[in-house]
Amino acid sequence: MQLAARNSMMQDNRLRLVRAATLALAEPLCAEDYVIQSMPDASPAKWHLAHTTWFFEEFVLQRAVPGYKFHDEQFRYLFNSYYNTVGPMHSRPHRGLLSRPTVEQVLAYRARIDERLNVLLQRDDLAAEILDIIALGLNHEQQHQELLLTDLKHLFSCNPLLPAYVRDVAKAVRSSPALSFESFDGGLIEIGHKGRGFSFDNESPRHRTYIQPFRLANRAVTNGEYLEFVRAGGYETPLHWLSDGWTTVQIERWNRPLYWLPSLDAEFTLTGVRALNPSSPVCHLSYYEADAFAHWAGARLPSEAEWELAANDAPLNGNFVENRRWHPDPAASNVVAGKPQSPLLQMFGDVWEWTQSAYAPYPGFKPAKGALGEYNGKFMVNQLVLRGGSCATPVSHIRASYRNFFNPAARWQFTGARLARDV
Repeated sequence: MQLAARNSMMQDNRLRLVRAATLALAEPLCAEDYVIQSMPDASPAKWHLAHTTWFFEEFVLQRAVPGYKFHDEQFRYLFNSYYNTVGPMHSRPHRGLLSRPTVEQVLAYRARIDERLNVLLQRDDLAAEILDIIALGLNHEQQHQELLLTDLKHLFSCNPLLPAYVRDVAKAVRSSPALSFESFDGGLIEIGHKGRGFSFDNESPRHRTYIQPFRLANRAVTNGEYLEFVRAGGYETPLHWLSDGWTTVQIERWNRPLYWLPSLDAEFTLTGVRALNPSSPVCHLSYYEADAFAHWAGARLPSEAEWELAANDAPLNGNFVENRRWHPDPAASNVVAGKPQSPLLQMFGDVWEWTQSAYAPYPGFKPAKGALGEYNGKFMVNQLVLRGGSCATPVSHIRASYRNFFNPAARWQFTGARLARDV
């Protein structure tokens, strides 16, 4: 079999799996759930379903099919996100006003574009560039699968009934291991993507960087540990906080993590309100909160280079969206098949871990030409890097070199923290 044909078949199989996974995540929703937008940073479920379809139509079908005719020219405006090179777009904060097209029309749109993509992938003469864009589109859709869940969680939290996305699931009953720190020598190391698998452009080029010796916590910060910070007046003591963080705390009147109830004994989750498990990783922290806690605890957040060095030897397993737990679990044992694995737990899954590193280009970084160059590079300012994935991340989407990024006040994602210390 020719290489191009084999690659087309592989992409066809992956396309079906990823597109079906998105629909499966939307399956528990009622029609009303699809439309509402709870804040400017979030998007309605219907918009996620349409935008991820628009991506394939705009960047794959239009390029690969001669004389291609768009499903609906108006969709090109409604479901563009931030690709200015492509053309104008509907205002992001007003996506929740789009009662039309209907959910039924959006689902029909997805089905029609899937049909066209499947036909396209039967060809054995597809250019490598088209296959690469399909791979990008699938990873882009997996990002939106996580956003779909986190946006729905925020939406449901705004409802005084606090409805559940799904019925409660069995919770992991275990205590987190005692906090300890593993030592790393540092030195001149290499970070960035290596190998032949998919990566986003912001993970490259692989390059050398120097880091001092450091120590990294064996697991993520827990609810119980963060609760001590709250009860010790952490949100009332400016010395713990960066200036911008303290200003944000005052303006937003933060006094606990997002989704914690005022009683501090329960939290809102995708499965409804549940008792606060002191052993589970604390989540939905902003960078400001993670940094303030670290200072209060006599530690700091790791740099992304430190995190990646430590993660290179950690097994790629954990609590991901495929587990259908819908929430972070306490750290599990690191013994697999009777053999101890890495001493670092939860490096992948459960919660994204804030680093102290600004989201900036790696040395030699060059964005792609054209509209796809807008995917990552233009956001390299006023953002902080997160690593490791979360309970809402697909396991096939994550790797040690993956760089997520958000502004330091964002906390509606499954974001947590892991402590580091200087040697």
